[in-house]
Amino acid sequence: MRIIGIDPGLSGAIAILEDKKVLDLFEMPVMAEGKKNKKQLNSAQLVNIIKNSLENENETAIVVEQVNAMPGQGVTSMFNFGQSFGAIKGVSAALNLPIFFVRPSKWKKYFELLNSSKDASRTKVIEMYPSLSDQLAKKKDVNKSDAILIARYYYETRIKE
Repeated sequence: MRIIGIDPGLSGAIAILEDKKVLDLFEMPVMAEGKKNKKQLNSAQLVNIIKNSLENENETAIVVEQVNAMPGQGVTSMFNFGQSFGAIKGVSAALNLPIFFVRPSKWKKYFELLNSSKDASRTKVIEMYPSLSDQLAKKKDVNKSDAILIARYYYETRIKE
């Protein structure tokens, strides 16, 4: 089974796994918007990434981290986040793919990452997949690590049942 793990948000990432093997990693596709060149999700590119991952694959599931508004975040950033989250749901529906949601506390607890630094997920993934260390070398790659762990959590908890 192919699993597409998504860490939503404009700085998020997409991981494509088959069984436990990481096939591909992407930063969330974004584009400039308006006079101030603020970012917004590039939904067309998101569709392309997901469609290309479906080649010759019948069983595919999309697993998205289900996050809520956080205290201290601005109204604009939360609106943009909500737009991205909604676009991911819409793309999944349009492509007729099942979508599942997992709370951060669930997958982080499973991988023993609760109350650890944000960067701990990157360390965990490099331990699991040493061959990905070049792709996860920067601190900003923590979002790619999260996407991998979200997909892996789904695989290990749902597929094996």
